[in-house]
Amino acid sequence: MSSNELAENTVREEGEHGNAGAPPSRRGPLVAATALLACLGLVGYGMLDTAEAPRRPRAVPTAEVTYEVTGTGTAEISYLARSEDGTATVETAVTLPWKKSVRAPLGRTPTVAVVLDGEGGQATCTLAIHGRHVQRATALGDYGRATCTGTLPAAPHEA
Repeated sequence: MSSNELAENTVREEGEHGNAGAPPSRRGPLVAATALLACLGLVGYGMLDTAEAPRRPRAVPTAEVTYEVTGTGTAEISYLARSEDGTATVETAVTLPWKKSVRAPLGRTPTVAVVLDGEGGQATCTLAIHGRHVQRATALGDYGRATCTGTLPAAPHEA
């Protein structure tokens, strides 16, 4: 058998048995198309995943609260502001007078507390909700204390 006849027999046998019926010129694009479809399927699965996306926390409803401390001396002032967990904000070494308007979460108790320093003096705290005066208290002397508290309506229940 000549080398040409041997090569022809090899090509015929590969064409009949080795390529599962696809001509050699189409095998490359067929493999590429199959790989592309597999990749697109994986990407589509990731994009169509039905797991619920994390929700943004809802905004907490608030009310306008105005705190004011008048008087003489230096004081430490703590008050409730827009903190959802209801923790107080503390300002130290505040020279009086002092005033602050904030948004406080509904359902919390707006409070302003003043503590005079060791030098003493006099301080009066006042609290207003939506511009309406709610409470007034006075601190006197060394480390004198006063607290003003108001009431905010409860936050509406989530639907």
